[in-house]
Parts: sequence; structure tokens; C-alpha cells
Amino acid sequence: MPEGVEVVLWEMDAPAPCPRLDIVVPPYIGMAEALGRLDGVEVGLVQAQSIGYDGVAELLAPGTLFANAASVHETSTAELAVALALAAQRRLDKAALDTRAGVWDQFSAPSLADRRVLLLGFGGVGKAVAARLAPFEIDLVVVASSAREERGIRVHGVDELPGLIGGAEVVVLTLPGGPETRHIVDDAFLSALPDGALLVNVGRGSLVDTDALVDHVRRGRIRAALDVTEPEPLPAGHPLWGLPGVLVSPHTGAGSSAMPPRMAGLVARQVRRALQGEEPLNVVIGR
Repeated sequence: MPEGVEVVLWEMDAPAPCPRLDIVVPPYIGMAEALGRLDGVEVGLVQAQSIGYDGVAELLAPGTLFANAASVHETSTAELAVALALAAQRRLDKAALDTRAGVWDQFSAPSLADRRVLLLGFGGVGKAVAARLAPFEIDLVVVASSAREERGIRVHGVDELPGLIGGAEVVVLTLPGGPETRHIVDDAFLSALPDGALLVNVGRGSLVDTDALVDHVRRGRIRAALDVTEPEPLPAGHPLWGLPGVLVSPHTGAGSSAMPPRMAGLVARQVRRALQGEEPLNVVIGR
């Protein structure tokens, strides 16, 4: 940290250690509960460790600046998205079970290469996923809120989505949550996909109508590799547990060694900007 900066370690499980904090970094897990500890505290900036901020505005005092962690999770989440797609396509979940059982069962599986991949969302995570998919010899189709050319990629507007679903063999979701995207993948969407298509979700669980997904997977039409679900965490006995054709990771998109140094770098940049009288980065609430 720059000279003259005082760093206070506060777990946010007890009252604030002082009445004024220039920058507060809540815990990654349990942020909503921790934000309640800010009542009566003068705060310059709340710097989250997550990208999503659904429902956070209601937990903050009016006028509080809140920044998300854009630039921190893209690398790790994109890495997992590609890993899930490869694991599901090449049936590594079956190989893992065979390994545990001591079974040598050779099999053929669909490649990721030569597939048409429909990528929904072209924000930071979407761009990082696209960059990592580029060497895999795929046909990439990108959809975002508005049509444009970006990074040499033709981005289709969401209004074009209905005409693009039918040719998608793999769908990767990186969209944020919220009412605009809730259940964008519903029964109609899934019905339009070809038999055997794979749905990969590293965005938000609310993007997918879970009941519709379970129905399509049970009928053998669709497969899924999910890092996020609705509900989350999945309760015991939920139909997605143990369902053939479904691979679940427990919301670990950001949970890699890539996160801490990037988070530390973002906090350091925010501190330097505050010392220089500059506006903070990534402010999504409060102005």
C-alpha cells in the first residue's frame, strides 16, 4: 500500500473499529450480512469482491458509493466455463466415476472442436470466455444486449436470439442476473435447441428456468454443466443432483488462485485513486 495509508483488518462480524472508513472491502462470502455493519459508519467507498450486485442497493445508506469487482473474476470464471464445456463434452464426469470404481471403459465422446457455440453475454466474462474458446476450432456466435462489432467479433443483438438458438450445439451463459435476464433460458429456448445440445452456465442461476431444464435433461434432449443454479445452493434431494447429463460445480467460478492477486491489485488501484483525488473504478451504485 502507498505510504501513509492505514489498513484496518475488520472481519465485519462486530461493530466498526472507527466512525469513518475511506474504503471498505466486505467479505466475498456473506457480503449482504456484512453490509449491515455499516449502519452509522461514514464510508467513502464500498469495494465488493464480486461482480454481481443484485439487491445490494437496498442494503446501503443513500448515496453510498459501491464498486463491483470487474477485472477480478473474468480470468478464473472464463477458465471454468471452458473447463465445464470440455468436461461435459468429453464425458470426464464418467471417467472420474470409472476411475473411482477401477473401471477401464473406453468410449467416444463429442468434441468441442467443430461445434457451434452460442455465447450469451459479451461483458468482461463473456469477452474472456470468447478469447479462451478461440483456439478450439469452434464456430462462435455471440449475443449481447445490442448488436455491434467488437474485438473483431460480430456481436448479435438480443432481438436476434430466437433465430440463432436452433443451430447452437453448445450454449455458454455469462449474463448478469436481474429481471431483464431472468429465465432467458426457458422451455421455449430449450425446445429450440438441437438434441444433445450442452448448456453451460457461469452467469447466474436465475438465467435458467430450472424446472424446464430438468424436464429436457430427463428426456435426454439437453445436457448441462452448471456453476450456478436456482436455487443455490441446491438442496438435498433436488432433481439436478445425480441426474445423468448434468455436471454441477458449486459456484466456484471465482474460486481459484487467480482471484486474490487480482483483487489485491484492484484495491490498491482504488487506494491510489483516492489519494490522488480521482474517481473510483467500477462504481455501479451511488451515482
